[in-house]
Amino acid sequence: MTKFTITKSLMALSAAALALTAASAPVAAQAVPEDLTVMPPVSTDYQPGRTAWGDPDLRGMWPIDNIASLPMNRPAQYGDRFWLTDEEYAARAAQANRSDQAYAAEDESGTIGMGHWVESDSSGRRTNLVVSPANGQLPPLTPQAQALYSAGRSSWTPNTQFNWVTEFDSWDRCVSRGFPASMFPFRYNNGIQVKQSPGYVVINLEMIHDARVIPIVANKAAADARRWPAAVEAWMGQSIGWWEGNTLVIETTNIKSGDSATRDAFARNGSPLNMATLGVPPFNTIPTSKQARSVERLTMTGPDSIVYEVTYTDPEVFTAPWTARLDWTRNEEYAFFEYACHEGNVQIRNYINASRAGVQLSGERGGVE
Repeated sequence: MTKFTITKSLMALSAAALALTAASAPVAAQAVPEDLTVMPPVSTDYQPGRTAWGDPDLRGMWPIDNIASLPMNRPAQYGDRFWLTDEEYAARAAQANRSDQAYAAEDESGTIGMGHWVESDSSGRRTNLVVSPANGQLPPLTPQAQALYSAGRSSWTPNTQFNWVTEFDSWDRCVSRGFPASMFPFRYNNGIQVKQSPGYVVINLEMIHDARVIPIVANKAAADARRWPAAVEAWMGQSIGWWEGNTLVIETTNIKSGDSATRDAFARNGSPLNMATLGVPPFNTIPTSKQARSVERLTMTGPDSIVYEVTYTDPEVFTAPWTARLDWTRNEEYAFFEYACHEGNVQIRNYINASRAGVQLSGERGGVE
């Protein structure tokens, strides 16, 4: 959230020293079909190495800043295509090269600005992240969800009167980006690290330092048997995984429900999609119902590539399930930096004080601006 705290700004500038290395990591090899309107199934031909206890070895650093330029929804100019043409890809690569030159100029002048903070490479041949529905668009919201979305408040909504912390979303308050929003690329801090131990997979996220500790069970039936009671919720939900061949399947339920229209700070959710991901609806006010769930699939397609898929279902909010597919590329030179967010986060107070002062000043002027 670049607008929010000086502390976070300093953290991001410190991380810029690694940005060129991180952004230059190659995008995972993608088999582009002759028909650019076809999304082939994920290949399961690759046989990954094994851990000492026999599971497929997914361990490593998998930052996704190299796909941060891909929007969630497919831009209209691509029609029904999942893939760029050769000419479009060449233009995208040329734009990335021009950005690299601009960043190099910053380095030479001794000023590291916004360029390094939000840079990403050409992002491969994909047109966008959503692969289902086939039109590449997130399904419409249900009428009740649309009403809550429109009435929601955050530091990103226009003309908001900031009276109390209930006006701010969970990312504003350094609590959570929401789920599955936390698994999608952002403007910065896109590090993802996978760790494994017998019976567990841990997915570490650089932003807000979320750590998803995921128990591994035999199958979905075993996962269902371990589910929390419906009343128990968590910002990142309850994630339980199992192996289907070499693919790690993770089902997440019990995601923090709520909306952004409420005046109850404890009844707010973390939006399932965050506007810092390109092509996502603005404002971070999409609600989450108690029916929300996701199924993620992680499949190694080569020694340095994972295809990550997530299908999100919330029938009270979205009129249909949707699936996004992301290519993760290994980059063991990438390193996490401290994400200091709560520390020094004076902006919540400043927003409220400034907003109240504006109301008082308007009143003194008789409401005439």
